[in-house]
Amino acid sequence: MSNLLFDQPGPRARRRIRIATAVGAVAVLALLALAVRQFAVGGQLDADRWSPYATWPMWRYLLNGLWATALAAVVSAALAMAAGLALALGRLSRRRWVRVSAGAYVEVVRTIPALLLVYVVLFALPRYGLDLPLFWKLVVPLAVSNAAAFAEIFRAGVLSVERGQGEAGLAVGLTQGQTMRLIILPQAARRVLPSIVSQSVGLLKDTSLGFVVSYAELLYSGKILATYNGLLIQTYIVVALIYLVVNASLSKLARTLDARDTPGVRRLRERPARA
Repeated sequence: MSNLLFDQPGPRARRRIRIATAVGAVAVLALLALAVRQFAVGGQLDADRWSPYATWPMWRYLLNGLWATALAAVVSAALAMAAGLALALGRLSRRRWVRVSAGAYVEVVRTIPALLLVYVVLFALPRYGLDLPLFWKLVVPLAVSNAAAFAEIFRAGVLSVERGQGEAGLAVGLTQGQTMRLIILPQAARRVLPSIVSQSVGLLKDTSLGFVVSYAELLYSGKILATYNGLLIQTYIVVALIYLVVNASLSKLARTLDARDTPGVRRLRERPARA
């Protein structure tokens, strides 16, 4: 779906991307080899330092943290998508004040780090009598931050639908709102589904900001566990592998959805190449 937001790279750009990817992969492998060597020298690869992670209590604790991460991510994504859809429709509204307001929100919030919003909810709002529960101290700033990104995704999807679709709806007697709800939005949602999944991957990683508010998500659970058992490197490697498996699975889902894209989107993507 990212191809709807950006132009397709040409042959030279694709070649440069492949070269840069190869160089980056070699550099990463070299760093990993160096890290493994240093771990081996320091005794960090000894079996007794890894054996605790072959026990169920360790994994149960980490899986509880993963569940808390997933719960925060799902609730944040649901709120962000609902707000993002409203903002996207606002940016496409015929009323100028609605367009300006929605556009200002998107442009401003996209420049603000999610961590700063977490600090606002954690420290600023309680001074004005609004002290949210621990869970919402993480969810609210993530939803506010990601709503701007989802708004641009939904707006791109709506704009990608051929104008004739909306004209056909109006021609059969539907109102502007009915045309948008019954004809345009369903098509736009199918087209932006891969991008929604990709953005959700980023949101899932942003839940690691829960350590700021002491929310027991996966990373914070790993920190507590490492403090308890003294296996700092081993614990964070296991946590990193869990993140890797979950995010890689979601990324694979996004690529699968993108590969099963509708023919209409493929034609839309091919038009600039034929022009």
